[in-house]
Amino acid sequence: MKNAAKIVIAIAGLSLGLLVAPASADDASPIKAGALLDQLQKQTGVYDRSTTGKTPEFMVDPSWPQPLPHSWLLGQIGGLYVDHHDHIWVYNRPRTLNDDEAGLDGAIAGATDAKGQPVNGLGFVRQNGFGADCCRAAPSVMEFDGSGKLLRAWGGPADPNFIGGKCKADDGCIWPNVEHGIYVDQKDNVWIAGNSPALKAGEKEIPWTTNKGGGDGFILKFDRDGNFKMRIGGTPSAPDSNSKDGGLNGTPLLYRPADMVYDPKTNRLYVADGYANRRILIVDADTGKYIGHFGAYGNNPIDDAAAAAAGTWPQGSVKGETKPAFFRNPVHCVKIADDGKIYVCDRGNDRIQVFDGKDASLGKECSNPNGEAGKCGFVTERFISAKTYTQPVMPGTAVSMNFSPDEAQSCLYIGDNTNQTIYILSRDKLEQLGRLGHGGRMAGDFHWLHQVSLDSQGNIYTGEVDTGKRVQKFVRYGADGCTGSGTAAIGGEAAERR
Repeated sequence: MKNAAKIVIAIAGLSLGLLVAPASADDASPIKAGALLDQLQKQTGVYDRSTTGKTPEFMVDPSWPQPLPHSWLLGQIGGLYVDHHDHIWVYNRPRTLNDDEAGLDGAIAGATDAKGQPVNGLGFVRQNGFGADCCRAAPSVMEFDGSGKLLRAWGGPADPNFIGGKCKADDGCIWPNVEHGIYVDQKDNVWIAGNSPALKAGEKEIPWTTNKGGGDGFILKFDRDGNFKMRIGGTPSAPDSNSKDGGLNGTPLLYRPADMVYDPKTNRLYVADGYANRRILIVDADTGKYIGHFGAYGNNPIDDAAAAAAGTWPQGSVKGETKPAFFRNPVHCVKIADDGKIYVCDRGNDRIQVFDGKDASLGKECSNPNGEAGKCGFVTERFISAKTYTQPVMPGTAVSMNFSPDEAQSCLYIGDNTNQTIYILSRDKLEQLGRLGHGGRMAGDFHWLHQVSLDSQGNIYTGEVDTGKRVQKFVRYGADGCTGSGTAAIGGEAAERR
């Protein structure tokens, strides 16, 4: 319990603080002894530790976030990001709620199923009124403060009058069919994306279908109140990883982008593009105009046909492939460290790649077929639990990552949504120093971990998809950075879990 008191102080207002106070003077329960707090600390803290390294410590805050108003319920968490105000932006998918989760969402006027029965926005029959006392789909974009208080909520089909109001098709605003990826820049612009493929002929639509023109091949820019500012891209039906100007207003045409990050030093927006394209796209953040793009090892142009023909990473590895020449879908995240290094989640290849954002050749036409360090802006790579693959359900490991907020950004946190854990790496050596989280449903566990982001205090926030449909906060205490050495091999079954 040496650290438990520090934890209670660090998370002021957390209900866990009550666990060390007895209900009465003669109460000899585990609550009085602090056993529940000890158990939570043990269950949700760092494990699989390096014996020659040190990391921050963590414990989940099971009271975060605070209850939502209006009987709102979160769907899958398509995006999550902590902004420079230490506000947590959650980008959820209201259209992933089941009938029993959206019982209070009533029929939409004029909307019926094939039998002529009134339905709600999700297509569930509401012939006889609402379905249950729980719950309503929350708006797609939600902003929380560090205590878990909801500050703003807007956007998407669950926000009445938003589509056709603040988001008008005539202005170029098309809400994606599947919410994926959110980023808030230093100017408080809110960037969002989507990763739905084009609807197939005859495919069932629901009243809340928002993009009927093709795939989600675009990024939208809003202010923090949900006022639309700009669209980059369009609605393609097939990938084109070399598109420069096929979208709205001569912007590049994306296809199923996953993530984005802004560099205030250059006013460039980097986009992980993504679930069908195989590149990092670079555009001007004010105009959306094309600046450059690059694939694995910094290669440009990208041969989509050859990449598709290469098959899966396990198939390639059986043939002796050790350095996949292409990003495999999805290219799931892109992050920029303060020193200018750019980190990419090449999830389909179970790896991350690192690039030098200051290298003038990055994003320009360049050939690096052998993956040489120092060429085409490429720096290094690291496999993350190599050869993990459970397709068609789950492609790959490296789903999201972020940095510790100490001056050196010495920790690199990498989320793995197949093995359901966060690896804690030393950023300088890319060696594993420990892990956080296990597969499961309890507080601090993960089911389809999808997003990882940190605030300025080093607290970690996570979001889950599939049936996880939740966000969690892990409170940091102890060290604020990573030191020492670990193992170059990332992943594998932890010894203490066998």
